[in-house]
Amino acid sequence: MGFEGDEESAANQVSTKSRFRYNSPLVQVTLIGLVCFCCPGMFNALSGMGGGGQVNPTAANNANTALYTTFAIFGILGGGIYNILGPRLTLAAGCSTYVLYAGSFLYYNHKQHQSFAIVAGAVLGIGAGFLWAGEGAIMTSYPPPRRKGTYISLFWSIFNMGGVIGGLIPFILNYKRTEAASVNDGTYIGFMCFMMAGTLLSLAILPPSKVVRDDGTSCTHIKYSKVSTEAVEIGKLFFNWKMLLIAPAAWASNFFYSYQFNNVNGVLFNLRTRGLNNVFYWGAQMVGSIGIGYILDFSFQSRRKRGFFGIGIVAVLGTAIWAGGLAKQVGYKHNDLPTKLDFKDSGSDFAGPFVLYFSYGLLDSMFQSMVYWVIGALADDSEILSRYVGFYKGVQSAGAAVAWQVDAHKVPLLTQLIVNWSLTTVSYPLLAILVMLAVKDDQKGEEPSINPASMDNNNKPV
Repeated sequence: MGFEGDEESAANQVSTKSRFRYNSPLVQVTLIGLVCFCCPGMFNALSGMGGGGQVNPTAANNANTALYTTFAIFGILGGGIYNILGPRLTLAAGCSTYVLYAGSFLYYNHKQHQSFAIVAGAVLGIGAGFLWAGEGAIMTSYPPPRRKGTYISLFWSIFNMGGVIGGLIPFILNYKRTEAASVNDGTYIGFMCFMMAGTLLSLAILPPSKVVRDDGTSCTHIKYSKVSTEAVEIGKLFFNWKMLLIAPAAWASNFFYSYQFNNVNGVLFNLRTRGLNNVFYWGAQMVGSIGIGYILDFSFQSRRKRGFFGIGIVAVLGTAIWAGGLAKQVGYKHNDLPTKLDFKDSGSDFAGPFVLYFSYGLLDSMFQSMVYWVIGALADDSEILSRYVGFYKGVQSAGAAVAWQVDAHKVPLLTQLIVNWSLTTVSYPLLAILVMLAVKDDQKGEEPSINPASMDNNNKPV
């Protein structure tokens, strides 16, 4: 590995007065938020319509299975790739694959051949592994240790604004199409334009060694890594007790998307209403991330107490929301679907399912922000955290790949709900144990950034 010299470190510490300087954590986290606004934010809006905007969800289910299968592999490898290539190449390569995926559904609108969508999904899984490993390293390592929850909520709000705007695109372009139909070409073209903009914007992200916090410290002193080092370190993650405690939460955190998108939004509402619902689903994500971010940073002086309190809040809220979902789910199944609701024509019948779908979005952001905060509390260096987040995204994607096939094989809807509820519930006590054992109330308990001054000639800690 290479390290920044003392002269460069000193130079980096000269100009740290403004939070809005280009090399500040605030600006860089905002930039990665805008990148994700344009790429995965628009992807979320596309997926949230159910079936990728198609009447028949089969192509989208199979494409998503291919996507999350490759994502499971490259999510785990992504942290190492990020450490070798740096943020710009890693993020730009990842973002470009989102454009291809949206284009495959534009093609499907005309040819009704799902092969291209499946291949594009597999390619997107590779790119998403790159993007999310880089995003996770930036979001968890750049902020000051005592403000990680705030920065996570900032990122999550900007990112999910993409889902809000992305939800408006199909809502506006398909407003007059109240009957069952696939979205029009303009919807997919709009998504592609945003995704191309995100690809270009990713080139503005600075390497972590050039990002300087307000106290003058660099986020990391490590310039680059090498393949052999990353291969060994990634292999160790599978035996790391901290990652094993996170694994159930990682598996659960995207497992519920196929159920919520296809079997709540896709089944209960007509096309234009699904677009409107997505505006509020992703808007709820912004509200949830801000709320849990505040709790995790400001509720108690003790960081460990904040972690326990945050996990408890999410557990109570999650139990209430899944219970509400159960009350709705017992009323319909695959061979007995209800009449699709419209936000203008269905009157009061629309309110309950709408609030439920909104609540699912709220819970998603709170759950994932909580997990990211826990991961960020385990270390304070982008090299370590890129691997941790890569592991999280890899396990998360493996769960999602299974979930999309669960839906494709028409597993009973009530069974899907119960499995989703159970997976999230199991995660809470395991995360609490991790906070108890690994999260300290001061920086002494964190895995520190490596200081070049503490290294001998062989790059070993003195």
